Amino acid sequence: MKIAVTAQGTDLESQVDPRFGRAKYFAVIDTDSDDLEVVDNAQNLNAAQGAGIQAARNVAELGVEAVLTGHCGPNAFRTLTAAEIKVFTGALGTVKETIEKFKSGELAEATDADVKSHWA
Repeated sequence: MKIAVTAQGTDLESQVDPRFGRAKYFAVIDTDSDDLEVVDNAQNLNAAQGAGIQAARNVAELGVEAVLTGHCGPNAFRTLTAAEIKVFTGALGTVKETIEKFKSGELAEATDADVKSHWA
């Protein structure tokens, strides 16, 4: 299974970025092979608006089946779920710790966004 974890840095010891749309990086991990690809999200980091939607589209193009993040807004959540990507919020600690929690079933799948839209 291919998953994306929002990250503040470029390795497994990096802290999880609490923001989905404005995360610095996406750590994309294949949970079967443990292959890691880090994708820069700089184009959305300082976007005036639409960062969550665009980040969700970019993640969908990477072929991930799940996103692990601290928080996810409503527009990004709708875009991810429309692409049949599961969202897990509340992630804390390092990317490696978050992946381990995901693999052991300690993270619950989100049923809705957990923050309000910035433009509401």
